[in-house]
Amino acid sequence: MEYTFSKRISGLQPSAIREILKATSDPSVIPFAAGNPDISSFPIEEVKILSKKIFDEMPITALQYGITEGYAPLRETIKNYLKEDKNIGRDFDSVIITSGATQVMDLMTKVFCNFGDTVVCESPSFIGSLNCFRSYGCKLKGVPVEADGMNVSVLEKVLSENENVRFIYTISNFQNPSGATLSLEKRKKIYQLAKKYGVLILEDNPYGDLRVSGEDLPTIKSMDEDGIVIYAGSFSKVLAPGIRVGYISAPSEIIAKMTVGKQAADTHTTMFSQILVDEWMKSTDLKKHLDNSRAIYRRKLNLMCDLIDEKLGDFVSYVRPEGGLFVWCELPDDVDMMEFCRRCVDNKLAVVPGTAFTVEEGESTNCFRMNFSTPTDEQIIKGMDIIEKVKESFLG
Repeated sequence: MEYTFSKRISGLQPSAIREILKATSDPSVIPFAAGNPDISSFPIEEVKILSKKIFDEMPITALQYGITEGYAPLRETIKNYLKEDKNIGRDFDSVIITSGATQVMDLMTKVFCNFGDTVVCESPSFIGSLNCFRSYGCKLKGVPVEADGMNVSVLEKVLSENENVRFIYTISNFQNPSGATLSLEKRKKIYQLAKKYGVLILEDNPYGDLRVSGEDLPTIKSMDEDGIVIYAGSFSKVLAPGIRVGYISAPSEIIAKMTVGKQAADTHTTMFSQILVDEWMKSTDLKKHLDNSRAIYRRKLNLMCDLIDEKLGDFVSYVRPEGGLFVWCELPDDVDMMEFCRRCVDNKLAVVPGTAFTVEEGESTNCFRMNFSTPTDEQIIKGMDIIEKVKESFLG
């Protein structure tokens, strides 16, 4: 039978990049292309103890249906955490629990976008979010990312020249893939522009608690007095990604519509995972846990960046990130980026070609992304030796 797929999905095509990323399934390949948290940051013993407690004390609640908005105690815990730790949450705001932060992107697009509407994104940006927006038939307009985040002059030009812009998508801290962090000045400016042009902001902050240097900056959502910022949070990087628990803080009217949209997708996020997160948040020393995670990532980030400085020198340009999981490197103009990535794979090292993160069709880049959280220290050292070897192959 010949299958006719929907227009919203038939336009999402695999690319040559996929062939390079397939190499990551080979255990002999060093995984600089991954994006997983370091497994040593997982609180495994705590999770074991809490899991037993849950099934000893509330097995039916953990195994039964729940309400779409999420487990009420967890919603309250998150509201309190956001208010106390990040100054997020006004009287008009509410919270819904999601199946990971990726579902936030889906609900946001489902609730606000019609086919052909425009979403403004940082360029480059996270491929998972971009493909979600594309799957709903959205037009994507990219705004270049600079060392201190989105170029706000270009952003205003895009907002003034494009109709039906529904929202601005930004990863405000340690952006994936660039590693850039929006400056405080730009956070304020983006909020002002969104208000001026009557568009929403989707602030995605999965890496914000993984700062390893520099000073914390207020979220855009903490500035929101007008109900125009939707905030996406996740426990994937601070607890563990396999539990698939994320959340949204947004005006109650928006949460109500997202609840309807979520009911059509998965009814509710897994109850056991929600209870586990709530019990963990209430019982753990969160500061101590995050300090431990930051120490791991600080060591690995500095190891990778120090080796970039030592082994690649002037061959690549990059900005050392202040946190997150990724380093974004730009190659010289006369080096073919895709060929560079292929040669890395041929030498048992996987990096991600920058074209995986471009926003608009035909957009070019000579960058590639490396991840330092997944590989071991030994793999980082070996991987950087391989990249140095690949560099020398281009220099002749």
